[in-house]
Order: sequence, then structure tokens, then C-alpha cells
Amino acid sequence: MTNYSATDDSTRPLAVVTGASSGIGYELAKQFAKNGFDLLVTSTGERIEAVAEAFEQLGAKVETVQADLATYDGVETLYKQIQAAGKPVEAIAINAGIGVGGAFIETDLQEELNIIELNIASTVHLAKRVVPDMVARRQGRVLFTSSIASQMPGPYQAVYAASKSFVHSFSQALRNELKDSGVSVTALMPGATDTNFFDRAGLDGTKVGEQEKKDDPAEVARMGFEALMDGKDSVLAESLLTKVAGVVSKVLPDPLKAELYSKMSEPGSASK
Repeated sequence: MTNYSATDDSTRPLAVVTGASSGIGYELAKQFAKNGFDLLVTSTGERIEAVAEAFEQLGAKVETVQADLATYDGVETLYKQIQAAGKPVEAIAINAGIGVGGAFIETDLQEELNIIELNIASTVHLAKRVVPDMVARRQGRVLFTSSIASQMPGPYQAVYAASKSFVHSFSQALRNELKDSGVSVTALMPGATDTNFFDRAGLDGTKVGEQEKKDDPAEVARMGFEALMDGKDSVLAESLLTKVAGVVSKVLPDPLKAELYSKMSEPGSASK
């Protein structure tokens, strides 16, 4: 694994992390910072300004961008800041994402269209801007935050799971296209992780939302960072349960996978 920790301030490579104000994105930014990268980090709200200090304490020079990546203009704003950073992007973690739980016929259409805009459209948009620059330099690393949910139909998170299936497929197709370009692509596939995702997605009261032992976001990020730096195609992180789910998903038929997912994500399932 390449280590940049010995570089001085003038030669520290630049990493971009989206959704860096909390959860896995925050921990990914810390991984880059303590391994010798400067950072350009972004999220929708003001919290990104507050957490930047934690990255600076790890030795990184940090630039922050507040932008709503669920919009075309938000992605363009971020890319303009990337161009203005004064150094090429050595690595980018396209991590920002959201979910909504509940029965599809009852969930809010606008919320689900927002999932598609952020999880899918902005992922393609940002990659379309950054990856050609990397290819032109014949150097760079791209980490997409997918999910174990990408490997199966996701009842009661139908749009979210489908969006992560897109991200995973897109990442692996792009990896193949770029195999001789000097640019590597890695998919990070977390399971249920101890972040605010479940609360924000309205998954409280579900078995997956109330799961007592969720994965540690710091460990998930460490595994994702190491897989990225090692040039791996994907990594299942972090617990044995997540890894088992990844293996099982390869052999079970979709209807059975959907039924198993349903038992974890159905509203009120935590009390059943």
C-alpha cells in the first residue's frame, strides 16, 4: 500500500471526499489526512466547517465546500473548487448518499427522486468531471461507496438499494474500462454501520435500524482506504456478518434475497 506520510506540505497529494461531515465520509477523510493527504471535503450543511479542524489536526491542509450534490449546480460548484485547488486529485471518495425507508406506495416521491439525484446522478456527474483529468495524467484512485444492499433487492428501501446496485455496477464497469489507464477504481461495500443513516432514512423501528451490533464507521473507512490504496476492485466491510451476507448474496436467488431483506427492513420489524 502506498504511504504518503513522509511527504512535505508542498508535495502532499490531494484527496476529495464527499459527504465528509459525518459517518463513513468523515472517517474516510481522517484516513486520508493521517496518511499524508491534503483534503478538499464537502457536504450540504455548515457542519463541514466544524469538522475540518479534526482533519487539520492530523496534518492535512483542508479546503471545505458546502454544496448540495443532489443538484447539477452543486456538483459543478464542487468541481470548480477542485480545479482551483492548485494541485491534481490523487484520490477521490465519492461517498455522499442518502436513503429512505418504508413501503414504496407510501414513501414520498420527492425524497426518492432526491436519492436518485444524489446517489446516482451526482456520482456519474462527478466521476465524469474528475476521472478524465486522472486519465490524462495516467494517475489516480477512485473510491465509490456502494453497499451490501447493492447485492440484493431491497424491499422497504427499494429505491435506495437499487441506487446502490447502480453504483456498484458502474464502479466495476468503469474499473474495467480504465484497467490500462493508470487509474484504479474500488467499491466500498458496508453493511449496517453505526451512523445517523438509519435515523435520517426513517428506519428506526426496523430490525436493521435497531440492530445492536452495527459496524464501526472508522473500521469500515480504514478497510475502504486500504483497499483503495491496494488497488482492489471492492471490499466488504467490516464485520463477519457483512462478509457472510456478501457471500450468501452470490448464491441465493433474488426472490429469497428479497424476502430476507424484507424481514430486516419492514417497518415495525424490530418488535416482531
